[in-house]
Amino acid sequence: MTCLQAPVSRFFLKGITVLTTVGIIANPVSGKDIRRLVAHGSVFDNQEKVRMVRRILTGLAATGVKKVFYMPDGYAIVPRAVRGVSVPMEIVPIPMELQDCQMDSTNASRHMAEAGVRVIIVLGGDGTCRAVSKGNDTVPMLPLSTGTNNVFPYMIEATVGGLAAGFVATGQVPLDPCVYRSSRLEIIKDEKIIDIALVDVAVYNDRFIASRAIWDMDKVLQIFLTRARPDSIGLSALGGQLTTITPHDHRGLHLLLGNGGDKRVTAAIAPGLLGSVWVKKEEIMQVKDALPVETIPCVLALDGEREVEVKKGDTLTVWLSDQGPLVIDLAETMAFSQKKRLMVKTSFS
Repeated sequence: MTCLQAPVSRFFLKGITVLTTVGIIANPVSGKDIRRLVAHGSVFDNQEKVRMVRRILTGLAATGVKKVFYMPDGYAIVPRAVRGVSVPMEIVPIPMELQDCQMDSTNASRHMAEAGVRVIIVLGGDGTCRAVSKGNDTVPMLPLSTGTNNVFPYMIEATVGGLAAGFVATGQVPLDPCVYRSSRLEIIKDEKIIDIALVDVAVYNDRFIASRAIWDMDKVLQIFLTRARPDSIGLSALGGQLTTITPHDHRGLHLLLGNGGDKRVTAAIAPGLLGSVWVKKEEIMQVKDALPVETIPCVLALDGEREVEVKKGDTLTVWLSDQGPLVIDLAETMAFSQKKRLMVKTSFS
């Protein structure tokens, strides 16, 4: 469905910073898209998200977090979770009007930033993380995977995620090196940013958005990436067969695809689905590099979902920026907690 951005109301806790407050955004529709039909991905049901939130709350409580704001949703993920766990904290919904689309995550993120939360925990896939990042760029997020082709969020135990988010929110670990700023890809038209992607932009040889997920690699003509790993999945896995780009690198990769390429690359583009492409050109992108979209008209898929229709006569470029969202580095955070013995009590404590 088409969803327009709702105006952001400035309603509560204006100007007040609650040092031990965390936000939770759990997307009720992540992990259920068409790739379950065209590939072999498992369905990530909402009851499992309920169980994840319970484990997150347990981790948060252990670090001293006292208040949690959450995004309401039709399935009531967080309220159901609260009924199954006893934690000494206040858990409050963001008073927002739901639109049943990705703008709910964007608006919830913005509201939480205004409320003074110190960390936003995201349950979703790459698309959900992208929507949350569009709502604020000042609050660190901890993304936990509940989607399809997950490159941006972590696939970790939720209890550990709750601990890491709590350590950052309560200031028990420093932001440097426990939080980093990610890269992002910006879609530029008429010198204005019209949209962004956190992981990949694909130029899709089609005129209409239709089904949002992409799986027909014969129609993908260009790929722009902020991350590439050989053990990844999705479009970044194709780049990962050629080079490695980590979240900390602030570099990108551009691939021009099609017949006439001098190398054929095969990778897991979805669960249980291998895809092959001919690569005509590969080039590393540096921060502030802007490369043109070479096929027009087309559709741009952002982080795995077709989002932008490019019409005849349009001129678009893809720009690599180092001003993406703040992200908790899980490994650094837990290593620092070990170094400081945050979870160790001696007989003299």
